[in-house]
Amino acid sequence: MSAVYLQHMAWISALGRGDAAREVLFARQPGGVAPTDQYTPGRVLHLGRVEQELPALEQHPVAFRSRTNALLAAVLADLRPALDAAIARFGPQRIAVVLGVSAAGLQEGVAAARQFREQGDWPVAYDYAQQEMGNASAFLARELGVSGPAYSISTACSSGAKALAAAARLLKAGIADAVVAGGVDALSSFTIAGFSALESVSAARCNPLSLHRQGINIGEGAGLFLVGREAGPVRLAGWGESSDAHHMSAPEPGGRGALDAMRQALARAQLQPDAIEYVNLHGTATPQNDAMESLAVAQLLGTDVPVSSTKPLTGHTLAAAGAVEAAVCWHTLVDNPAGRLPPHWWDGVRDPALAPVRVAAAGETLGRAPRHVLSNSFAFGGSNACLVLASE
Repeated sequence: MSAVYLQHMAWISALGRGDAAREVLFARQPGGVAPTDQYTPGRVLHLGRVEQELPALEQHPVAFRSRTNALLAAVLADLRPALDAAIARFGPQRIAVVLGVSAAGLQEGVAAARQFREQGDWPVAYDYAQQEMGNASAFLARELGVSGPAYSISTACSSGAKALAAAARLLKAGIADAVVAGGVDALSSFTIAGFSALESVSAARCNPLSLHRQGINIGEGAGLFLVGREAGPVRLAGWGESSDAHHMSAPEPGGRGALDAMRQALARAQLQPDAIEYVNLHGTATPQNDAMESLAVAQLLGTDVPVSSTKPLTGHTLAAAGAVEAAVCWHTLVDNPAGRLPPHWWDGVRDPALAPVRVAAAGETLGRAPRHVLSNSFAFGGSNACLVLASE
């Protein structure tokens, strides 16, 4: 079976876009997530909002005009030369699109519902199709002019990682010769209200693994990859997927599903656990997720491998999280001869009830270029996904 490579990457989050975000990622002071009451008037929350201006979409039909698609359009510009070359080489019918999405068009829907309630009519610039999960994939395929399979995966916070696994399967099955894969989600007052109702939202910057952790910071962003069979800077060495079948929102406390996904990814990559040099945790800073994940990581990989959650920087970008954090891992693997590690930003007060995993401090390096890293994405309903990425 041929290897699968992440040949090109583009991303945007509260850290910024592309290489500019890389420097903020590795900085010795935390950036990205910031306090605002834009989505919760009178209630200030730390959110991972993309602050830069996004492309206007007036040239597209109303159904495609959403902040979700504007985030995609922003990163698409960085990938366009590579994508155009792939389309010219393989033909539009051999290019597939797979995206993780969960909050498509929600903020547009909230604003439209408010106008209907107050005025009795719908906004001219609103179409219910903006909220369809497949809308983002259809938008990307339309923008690129490709006609291969184009679909969305919506398994909450594992979606972006599962989209990359799906891309690998399309390539290995011969259904496509190149795949545009990743994830995207935009901030919405609806989403924030939902997580707040679950008492899962922290007003302060989130504090993963801490005794004082209080929940997540919601974020937004997009990560896109051109995935193909020919060698690129990063190889998608392994992936694993599992389901807890335990609870609608809480993870299985023993971490069995997480362990299964990580073991699958290592087996597919033909690696032993000690080959992993860094772990990007799902790391939501919720009590149950951090307890389960630290236990699973310690059981499989031990407590010496450096780990970090980058959600205190980007916020939890929901369906985009697996793709955004794959971009973080890309930066950890590519053009990083000293092995700089994404720092784990927290208050340093370890929860004694958690497995004692070793967090990466600000400025920490491996002292060598890393070869293999692992990224976890765990979702509501016990949907687990794990990626093993390798430098080439």
